[in-house]
Amino acid sequence: MTVTTLIAAAEPPRKPEPTWTCFVIGPIGDGHTEADASERKEFEHYLRVFERVIFPACAEFGIVAVRADRITQAGDINEQICRHVLQDDLVIADVSGGNPNVMYELGLRHVTGKPTIHIGERGQLPFDIAPIRTIRYDRTLSGLSEARTEIERALEVGIRDGFDLLTPARVLRGLQTSDTGLEPADAGEKPDDEDAPGLLDEFAAIEDGLEELTLDMDAIGEKIETITALTHRSAEEMEGHNQAGVPMSARMATIARYADSINVPAEELNQAAQLFAGRMATLDSGVRAALALIEMTPPDERGDGAEEFLGQLMSLAETARESMKGLTGFGTATEGVGGMSRYLRGPAKKISSAVKRMTSAMACIDTWESTARSLKPDYDQ
Repeated sequence: MTVTTLIAAAEPPRKPEPTWTCFVIGPIGDGHTEADASERKEFEHYLRVFERVIFPACAEFGIVAVRADRITQAGDINEQICRHVLQDDLVIADVSGGNPNVMYELGLRHVTGKPTIHIGERGQLPFDIAPIRTIRYDRTLSGLSEARTEIERALEVGIRDGFDLLTPARVLRGLQTSDTGLEPADAGEKPDDEDAPGLLDEFAAIEDGLEELTLDMDAIGEKIETITALTHRSAEEMEGHNQAGVPMSARMATIARYADSINVPAEELNQAAQLFAGRMATLDSGVRAALALIEMTPPDERGDGAEEFLGQLMSLAETARESMKGLTGFGTATEGVGGMSRYLRGPAKKISSAVKRMTSAMACIDTWESTARSLKPDYDQ
């Protein structure tokens, strides 16, 4: 009697049906420029990443990845991009270089809490994205191959176990990060739970961040006042030297003392401005995403939280203007002081750096205010 043992071949892992939608956001470049132009080189690079890394990785799971220049439907391209970012089942974001459009679209996506995979060229990650789990790649063939494998692994785990909320989405949703890791986005919530927090309730974390910005501005204002007071005191002393005909050596000693007196507050000012700018960069995408979602929601469905949020943005802008009054003039005067003596170059450089950071950050607040004011009349009707 012969016993035949049949060994069934292991079935390959089942792939999901091709019902998922996937939108790819990232730099695209310009494919219509000359071959040696930097924009053309960037276009070729990101096209290579899409075609050799992202598209085939998604195809392994029956997912068809689409990026903005592959949208074939007629219509407003900006509206189509926003709809893909907000509604698609999956988004893969290439954050290389911190492209402003990419960061804005990523901010919109984070608010939804839907699955998002971050990738980025090694060494090119923006500082406010660096802490987020990101698949890093090199431009080499082996680097791109490894990135494809990592994306496939992320998709396999996410499809099997569910995608976790990333830290930015958890912050925007007011969720708590446990010591043991991330919990699913819907943990502890029932779909029909009337007490579940609404979208605007989940912006409480953003509001806390805005309050911290106000505290930062107060601290910066105090440093500016300190430096201004020390400058006036030194100017009076120098005026006395001029009237008394004091020799240049004594005047240089006064300038050296003045430079020494403002060195520490100048450093503190620069550090405070850096903290402010960093906080601003972190909040900007979330705030703009919140404003975009408020704009998309009918006024009678927004709730009281939306109006309060808009009011807070306008109040922040007014506080910023008051706190930073004369900031540009202060920076210009400081640059002039730096040319007076080598003793002053160090403090002047720190102050100038702080002013530039603040001026750039203030532009974000102005944009927030402008959008908030355009939405405010909806509540006055």
